Amino acid sequence: MPLASRLDRAAGLLLILDLGLVALGRWGAGAWVQPLEYACAAAIAGLLAARASRQPRVFVAIGVALSVLALATLPRGADLVAEGLLRAAFIAAFFAALATLRHAADTSPSIRDCGLFLASRPPGQRYAALTLGGAAFGTVLNYGSIALLGSLATASSEAEPNPEIREVRKRRMLLATARGLVAMLPWSPLSFAIAITTALIPGASWAAVFPYALVSGLLLASIGWAMDTIFKPRLSAPAPARAEPEPGGWSRAAPLVTLLAVIGGGAAALHLTTGVSIVGVVMAWAPLVAAAWVWLQAPRRRLAHLGARAATYAVRDLPGYRAEIVLLMMAGFIGAVGAGLLDPVVRGAGLHLERAPAWILLLSALWLMPLAGQVGMNPILAASLLAPLLPAPEAMGVSPEAVVCAFTAGWAVAGASSPYTASTLMLAAFSGTTARRVGLVWNGAYALVCGAALSVWVLVIAYAL
Repeated sequence: MPLASRLDRAAGLLLILDLGLVALGRWGAGAWVQPLEYACAAAIAGLLAARASRQPRVFVAIGVALSVLALATLPRGADLVAEGLLRAAFIAAFFAALATLRHAADTSPSIRDCGLFLASRPPGQRYAALTLGGAAFGTVLNYGSIALLGSLATASSEAEPNPEIREVRKRRMLLATARGLVAMLPWSPLSFAIAITTALIPGASWAAVFPYALVSGLLLASIGWAMDTIFKPRLSAPAPARAEPEPGGWSRAAPLVTLLAVIGGGAAALHLTTGVSIVGVVMAWAPLVAAAWVWLQAPRRRLAHLGARAATYAVRDLPGYRAEIVLLMMAGFIGAVGAGLLDPVVRGAGLHLERAPAWILLLSALWLMPLAGQVGMNPILAASLLAPLLPAPEAMGVSPEAVVCAFTAGWAVAGASSPYTASTLMLAAFSGTTARRVGLVWNGAYALVCGAALSVWVLVIAYAL
């Protein structure tokens, strides 16, 4: 493989430095790390954008323009820009921490074997297995779960000689995988939905949100399974008997279950015992788990193997995500600065949201997230713009958990229905159709039913629990 460019090496090392600084800040290092985070965020965005495609560069240009506007028009413009840089630094650090798990999983035979086992389940088990797999793999690999399970599902369906059955089977398997990932977003401490919203909503914490958000995830998964079962496509001819699935029982999923127990159990234990926020814990715990995983994969000279893999990750793999990192960073930055610019405009227009009924604000937060996704707005950007405009939870008379669950529910519905999210784009690539068809036709009814059910659940949290 060719050597990484100097820009990539510099960006990768700065990302590792940023991860260390942000993690130190979350673990109580003090305010001295913040100026360094500002510098890291600006340098990382600039270095990665220099070799990125047009869209990330456009987002950087928008961020610069908004910064100039804030500095020129608002008394606290410098504070807004600083807040935006801190959020961008946090997003880059969180991404770098989670990507260590994906890096370790790439060379794990047991992970691929588990995915192959799930994709080969018989028809009565396949949707549920892939939904559970999508959620489980999504916790470790994020959108990489669709790349893994989607490729295995596509390969499995290609063995079917009947083209009609092949397309139906591929579509159902891909949807099961993606909906499993969507069901993970509202509750997992390794999801951006939880990381961002618990940081934006005053008084919110993952430990308090988790029981309610887990129900949101169960609703998303069970509604998908029920709709797949009830509305099975009608075939022009009966499906032939399926070949026997690959040998081996559910014990083949044991490595993934063990990994999830280590990641989730360890993160929860550290969070509860130390009092450090769950995102601060994840940023320290995920790289440690990944390092141990890589260490165990080496047949010999484990320390040298770990060092070589760490160097490859820092200077080659991590900068390879340049477009994703820049877009996510700038979504957070633009959201922070944009919300500050919008606030006086909203108040000047006479919109006093603190006077609106809480249920209207909660449902607006839920439904505006997927609506914003239809026009290409990243959920991070949508949440960063909307959340600061809402009154504090106590001012609305509801708990922070209700507000977080409204945003994460909307985030999940947006993930299923927006033609611009990574999940719909990847499903479109695997199926050979358009992302708009995946989001609005394949998942349109699912998104509406889930949105309605989650709206009721959010109101139950707010007013009954």
